[in-house]
Amino acid sequence: MNQASAPASVTGTASQYKSVGLEVQNLRVEYGDFVAVADTSFAVQAGDSFGIVGESGSGKSTVLRAICGLAASTGRVQLLGPLAQTLPAPGSKPFRRLVQMVFQDPYGSLHPRHTVDKILAEPLAIHGIKNEQARIEQALDEVGLGQGFRFRYPHQLSGGQRQRIAVARALILEPQILLLDEPTSALDASVQAEVLNLLEGLRIRRGLTFIMVSHDLAVVTHLCQRLMVMQRGQTVELLSSGDLTANRTKDPYTQKLMQASGGFRRTLAVRQK
Repeated sequence: MNQASAPASVTGTASQYKSVGLEVQNLRVEYGDFVAVADTSFAVQAGDSFGIVGESGSGKSTVLRAICGLAASTGRVQLLGPLAQTLPAPGSKPFRRLVQMVFQDPYGSLHPRHTVDKILAEPLAIHGIKNEQARIEQALDEVGLGQGFRFRYPHQLSGGQRQRIAVARALILEPQILLLDEPTSALDASVQAEVLNLLEGLRIRRGLTFIMVSHDLAVVTHLCQRLMVMQRGQTVELLSSGDLTANRTKDPYTQKLMQASGGFRRTLAVRQK
């Protein structure tokens, strides 16, 4: 990927970089002759939440993977913020600390033979971060799990608890941006609201920037201020959540998504605690 450059001397902790957003320009992902993402562009300002919606195979998850370097791509990914020239370049170790991803499947994203303690300690070791015990305790507290979970294995946890551990693993590096790939779609309906409320609370308290992928329009409009609709790798339209809920959409495909969501409304059960 053609990335924005940063001075080679840029080092330090994530706490150096506050109020960080992200801009994507002409992002393109190809697998042979198949174009998974076709020249997609958008920007998310610091502290904002941005949703990407579309049917399965529309390329929305591939966008997140390209941003964090898990899918080869062309185009430009650039962090936004004060003194932009000092922000880490995408693909660098400091960038990977600032931009963390929470994957869709909590059953597959956690190592089955590692305890929660080891799962949370691993990113700290990779990035050479000290105060391991205090950081692990804080991360578990932030996601609503006590210290009693620290030495359990993933198979001893419920789906909702596993996803909370996945969130804690992302947060433990003190990122500024969270990429959320359908974070509740693999969970039972009864725990989806709990995890979504947890994420919203963390975003507000930490001032995080969210980029969230989902097929559920109600979930996206609850958590995200703006959203992008995708179809077959193409951007169909960009709009606000208010536009969507008020049915102020321009493209027929967006209308079809709303109809497929049957009974779509922004005030869904996620607000209930």
